[in-house]
Amino acid sequence: MKKRTKPEQEDRGASDALTTLIRAGAQKLIAQAVEAEVAELMGLYVDQQDAQGRAVVVRNGHHPARDIQTGIGPVTVQVPKVRSRKGDPVTFRSALIPPYVRKTRSLEAALPWLYLKGISTGEMQTALEVLVGPEAKGLSASTVARLKQLWRTEYDTWCQRRIDDEQWVDIWVDGIYSGLRAEHQRLCALVVIGVNSQGDKQFLAIEDGVRESTQSWRELLLNLKARGLSTPALAIGDGAMGFWGALEEIYPSTRQQRWWCHKTRNVLNALPTNVQPKAKQALHEIWRAETQAAATQAFDVFLETYEPKYPKATGCLEKDREELLTFFQFPAHHWQSLRTTNRIASTFGTIRHRTTQTKGCLTRDGMLHMMFKLGQCAEKTWRRLRGFRQLAQVIEGVQFHDGLEATTQNPVAA
Repeated sequence: MKKRTKPEQEDRGASDALTTLIRAGAQKLIAQAVEAEVAELMGLYVDQQDAQGRAVVVRNGHHPARDIQTGIGPVTVQVPKVRSRKGDPVTFRSALIPPYVRKTRSLEAALPWLYLKGISTGEMQTALEVLVGPEAKGLSASTVARLKQLWRTEYDTWCQRRIDDEQWVDIWVDGIYSGLRAEHQRLCALVVIGVNSQGDKQFLAIEDGVRESTQSWRELLLNLKARGLSTPALAIGDGAMGFWGALEEIYPSTRQQRWWCHKTRNVLNALPTNVQPKAKQALHEIWRAETQAAATQAFDVFLETYEPKYPKATGCLEKDREELLTFFQFPAHHWQSLRTTNRIASTFGTIRHRTTQTKGCLTRDGMLHMMFKLGQCAEKTWRRLRGFRQLAQVIEGVQFHDGLEATTQNPVAA
């Protein structure tokens, strides 16, 4: 083993000292925040006194100190206690440090991520020691196993929740394949993300479909409908799924939009490598057009240019012509989210990569539970849909032409 040099030892010592200082600062800030919470509670009873003129609600020491695991290691916290001298008992509950909490939410979010990266439950504590230091405690294999059981319960409850409290305007759909196999088929999770009338994006479904068959998507959509999903205005996804057949049966009036990122990749795969750069640019000219008429013209030019030599590529593009250009009939502010790679696709890609990496480390149910937890983490970083204020017009059925509200000066194309 290479022996550490004196500068390396000094650097490590300085780093440890800095970590200790950060922990001490965090501990002080937490104590100050909790004291502010106690002061706020005591202020509610400041006017109440007993017969001797003493305050009714008083401080009563502290609960035993406990360590909370954080991203910078364990931080010791001590929550004050209060009591009432008469009447109903008064209990102080810190919103910052709920009872029995032993780790921060950010650390708990790391557990499914580590598990999906292939870290077994037996190795979890060792892996976490790299993140939070050798003081990591209470994160043994049994702790992770209990968390996995909790995730199972949360997932089952989530799958049965009602969703009719929101108006879901658009939905994104995709199938995420894992490294797991059932018989001779790769397991596939069917994912649906919805955008409500306020522009907030949420997962609506993450279910095991085994494969992207029409029947699997049909069962999922019927489940969503039973839970209260009204007819969405638009569905966006890849053209290679059985989803579209199921959609036409369950929600026949929902418009369809194909993802240009998927279509571009499929078309280019049918072309020689030396032709692809120029063809890619020609495809971009279609979906980047300012009007549907210009896009149609660029579409026709592409077909005329490449059909004689590469009919497979042009056939792949032509078969979804109408569905590729649907976005022109929706607000222009929404186009970026409807036609190209967006945050939704990025989330799908991240989860797909992680489930592929685990291969045999996940069971069939475990894959869904992990995807559910990762999805919950991803939702927290999503922003509202750009141009969300125009969603009300979409719900009301207002027609758009080339991204603008249809008027006598801007009529809808026949």
